[in-house]
Amino acid sequence: MAAPFEERSGVVPCGTPWGRWYQTLEEVFIEVQVPPGTRAKDVRCSLQSRHIALAVRGREVLQGKLFDSTVTDEGTWTLEDRKLIRIVLMKTNRDAGNCWTSLLENEYAADPWVQDQMQRKLTLERFQRENPGFDFSGAEISGNYSKGGPDFSSLEK
Repeated sequence: MAAPFEERSGVVPCGTPWGRWYQTLEEVFIEVQVPPGTRAKDVRCSLQSRHIALAVRGREVLQGKLFDSTVTDEGTWTLEDRKLIRIVLMKTNRDAGNCWTSLLENEYAADPWVQDQMQRKLTLERFQRENPGFDFSGAEISGNYSKGGPDFSSLEK
């Protein structure tokens, strides 16, 4: 497989007033639109296991308790083209059943349809990892895929 699963299958974003967020099995991506010409010294970003704080030019953009825990020292942020901040958080719990329903505990929740699409995508990503010779990036899934779908690990090969 030349490209990562999320590049082949696309992302399922959850729109917010400041940009969007989306997730894979392992990571949560946050994209924040900032005024053109923003420089890194204008950005204050704090990434902790269960908390995030982002301010740009002294204005708070995002702050609160994350939906679930992350690996603190693996979180990063970058400023791209002086107009987009991309934050990447590494999930502590990296299984398909850990589909974040919102970015923060009580804010930026995915609507039910988007949440359903996120869970479908994480389940397909799990199938891809379990079956590396197959390409699930364009697959459709139906039935019981909530909480990561059925567990086939006990079946004989």
